Amino acid sequence: MPAATQTQALYERAKKRIPGGTQLLSKRPEMYAPGQWPAYYREARGCEVWDLDGRRYYDMTTASLGACLLGYRDPDVTEAVQRRIERGSISTLNCPEEVELADLLCEIHPWADHVRFARSGGEAAAVAVRIARATTDRSVLAVCGYHGWHDWYLAVNLGDNDALRGHLLPGLDPVGVPRELRGTAFAFPFNDRGAFQDILDAHGDRLAAVVMEPCRSHPPEPGFLEFVRDGARRCGALLVFDEISIGWRLCLGGAHLALGVDPDVAVFAKAMGNGHPIAAVIGTGAAMEGAHASFISSTYWTEGVGPTAALATIRKLRERDVPARVAQIGAMVASLWREHGKKHGLPIEVGDGYPCLAHFQFDHPLADALRTLYTQLMLDRGYLASPSIYPTLAHTEEVAASYGEAIDAVFAELSKAIATDSVLGRLRGPVAHTGFQRLL
Repeated sequence: MPAATQTQALYERAKKRIPGGTQLLSKRPEMYAPGQWPAYYREARGCEVWDLDGRRYYDMTTASLGACLLGYRDPDVTEAVQRRIERGSISTLNCPEEVELADLLCEIHPWADHVRFARSGGEAAAVAVRIARATTDRSVLAVCGYHGWHDWYLAVNLGDNDALRGHLLPGLDPVGVPRELRGTAFAFPFNDRGAFQDILDAHGDRLAAVVMEPCRSHPPEPGFLEFVRDGARRCGALLVFDEISIGWRLCLGGAHLALGVDPDVAVFAKAMGNGHPIAAVIGTGAAMEGAHASFISSTYWTEGVGPTAALATIRKLRERDVPARVAQIGAMVASLWREHGKKHGLPIEVGDGYPCLAHFQFDHPLADALRTLYTQLMLDRGYLASPSIYPTLAHTEEVAASYGEAIDAVFAELSKAIATDSVLGRLRGPVAHTGFQRLL
């Protein structure tokens, strides 16, 4: 593949000007195929992306980390956003769409009474934590899963060990997080009742909230969410469900509705606006009481594009059975990974969790190099690909089938590379990163 001079040149320039190269670690090219992955796009439509050099790719990765459940530039969402922009996206007054969206979210979640908005998942999670601490007049948190970059979360790693290992990418040290926050947050693994009970026993009378994803790639064990909910309530803490990643993808309105466990507070972002910045914190009247007293305010939480996009997105999600569709495509791709992995004797393990977050991994000493080579060979064939895919409404069976043909060809190449001990020799650049690494 010839060098994508404009695309790659701009990224080399960016690394000298922007610490870390990109604003989001998961969009850093070094996480996929250093020196080859296109860092920038000129256009994105449906499940197709064009880089700055005009090369077209089918996006078979994460659709902007799960933000575009309907696909890029969905026509209905785009039309609604354009109307709002034409009328002005922000002013000294507030946009009426935020009230309509608040009503709609409470309609979908009958257990909720109040809503506050933000514009990104990380800040919405921080808002939820602030509200929980204000409501309970307590400070300590129990956390499970990944919840962003803010101090309240990374404070878990200020303890004697890397307590968040397994919850987020390795190597994300709490540099810059005040050491004084040590002892304010404690982590427990998903489905680990004993670890959660230990936190309750040690800190229950100081616990403000339990912040967790109701599920991620796999469902919780029977009774686990109820165990956490009941334990939190016994000690007077609030249960906060982070639906930023799984919300809307598994079930309209969030995974907790399908799982049958209502929290005190829930947090949404990503897919709710189909790529437009919007996040929401919803909760019961009692749980949200702290929002009346705590100062929680930001100018750009009042702009109109985010709520407008969310309204259009949710309307379309209600019209189309999107969770069923993305599960179908995800299952199809996972089946293709299994079929061609077996055909070519490739050492892969395909995840058995939710197909809407399908993934596989290489079971080999050169797993990271194989992952990099997989991406490299897929780029040659016009696919943005990694060992995971977050399907969208825009991914058709035809697109998935064509991806399957590429999987067949690429898996054959990988199998040959393993047999001839040439995996590293076939790479046209370094092996992809697996966590945070300083670039310069």
